[in-house]
Amino acid sequence: MKKICVLLAVYNGANWLEIQINSIINQLHLDVYIYISIDLSTDKSLDLVQQLSVKFPNINILPCGIKYGDAAANFFRLLHDTNFSEFNYISFSDQDDIWNENKLSRAVAELQRADADGYSSSITAFWPNGKIKLIDKAQPQVQWDCLFESAGPGCTFVLTKPLAIKIQEFVRAHPQEMQIVWLHDWFMYAFARANGYKWTIDSQSTMQYRQHAHNVVGVNLGFKALKHRAKFILQGEWFKQVALLAKLVGKQDSDFVKSWLPFSRVGFLKLAFQANKCRRKRSEQVWFFFICLLMAVRGHKANSK
Repeated sequence: MKKICVLLAVYNGANWLEIQINSIINQLHLDVYIYISIDLSTDKSLDLVQQLSVKFPNINILPCGIKYGDAAANFFRLLHDTNFSEFNYISFSDQDDIWNENKLSRAVAELQRADADGYSSSITAFWPNGKIKLIDKAQPQVQWDCLFESAGPGCTFVLTKPLAIKIQEFVRAHPQEMQIVWLHDWFMYAFARANGYKWTIDSQSTMQYRQHAHNVVGVNLGFKALKHRAKFILQGEWFKQVALLAKLVGKQDSDFVKSWLPFSRVGFLKLAFQANKCRRKRSEQVWFFFICLLMAVRGHKANSK
């Protein structure tokens, strides 16, 4: 069977870890190995995974005791420290979801079918009150979406070994830059697309994406969530991250990026009228267009350095 490495980042996840790890262990048709990095926690996460590692010898716990501070830093630690040499594929897991038993085997099949290097998928969000909702991430990719959004939640990502090793080499060579990247999944998707790797997004959901009060990044549903998101973006920090990613993946000198950097009034206007190149979903292209217009009207200049 194909060997697949699952990188699992943990922080105060004792309430959900056993259910999630069991759903990974029970994956069909693949030889699965789990590598766990524990951000210094205040609950029983470490005790729990140590107990599970005795029960399941394919669980590997990386040395712990360091405070990473956020999920991205924890995942970058996993990318930096895990040896991928014996694996065919590398995937990523949050601590609080539940995977369908065919999640990884379907991902591998889709990678092979599409002759792709990276895979992500739609998800089924679920809430404590029993509500569930399919979150469709499979809109057609556009030319520059990778600089402005991820290909979906990182917990759906599966990479071929060659792509994973290239990302790992970059992470190891740029430790300081990785400290200011917000989201590991957004970075990996940008890196893959910018370097000519093919990515496929699956319309089918093969996992349950838990929503709770402590989600680092949850689904954005409803007017309240949209208002919060818009307020955050209008502060300019999100655009700074866009500029950082463009630089990291080597696209800062492309004609497209140079047309709107630095983020001046004119730059935002030019970006607004290229919204169809920046987001996959039509409704988000419209939303992006008006956000850029508003930034131009306000005269906000995001720091592009």
